[in-house]
Amino acid sequence: MNYTKKLFYTYIVTRFDALTPSQNTTLEELILDCAVVDDSSLQRLAIVKMIKDHPNLRLAAQYNNAIETKNGLLETKVDLIFLDIEMPILTGFDLLDDLVHKPQIIFVTGKTKYAYKAFNYNAIDYLRKPLTKDRFLNAVHKAINLHRLKTEGNVEDDDYIFVKSNLKKKKVFLNDLKFIEALGDYVKLVTYNEPIIVLSTMKAFEAQLPADRFMRIHKSYIINMDKVEKYNSRNIEIEGDKIPLSRHKKTKLMEALSS
Repeated sequence: MNYTKKLFYTYIVTRFDALTPSQNTTLEELILDCAVVDDSSLQRLAIVKMIKDHPNLRLAAQYNNAIETKNGLLETKVDLIFLDIEMPILTGFDLLDDLVHKPQIIFVTGKTKYAYKAFNYNAIDYLRKPLTKDRFLNAVHKAINLHRLKTEGNVEDDDYIFVKSNLKKKKVFLNDLKFIEALGDYVKLVTYNEPIIVLSTMKAFEAQLPADRFMRIHKSYIINMDKVEKYNSRNIEIEGDKIPLSRHKKTKLMEALSS
């Protein structure tokens, strides 16, 4: 895709999945040390098994409550926590409030009512119990990509916007922004780093983005066209997420991706 250089941005950083063979070898050897936190021994066992079956994950610790976790993490370094929310005495949110250095978090819970709050804690993903292998693998894939960005992504990206979330302004690099989803009076920015919830309409947020890189393909979705991996007449796929494609947007999208 050819892009016109504009004042809005200075250059496009190469997608991090376009790696050299040596970097791909590094990815294959990448290991995330994981902790599982859940007051249910059966739920912990199910997650532990999936961790042990994954080539890029290593079980570092497992805990049955937040207090035990807080103490254990003082001595055990982990990259990723699979965290339950409803636990005795302290919740998963309480634990995160107490942690100074926060690893990546994938919430694993039986209820959907905490999903919005979970995103405000910069969760990688929010998985419903009972856990399925496909959802687990998709969440882990996001965590691995983020870890790789943080450890290997040493290229500065001057292409960014500022958004207001939780009364704070945040810098969002457009190269990290995969897609935007409408959530009523809010929009959710899905990035390689963290989901960000912003009070805005889709129309207003779309106006902040460069039209030759971002396209609204559905009333509820705007995508970063750089990130499209697969598409057909009904949906497009970005990093395992399938996003619906409106019929009247199909031709425009195909023309943009083939230009």
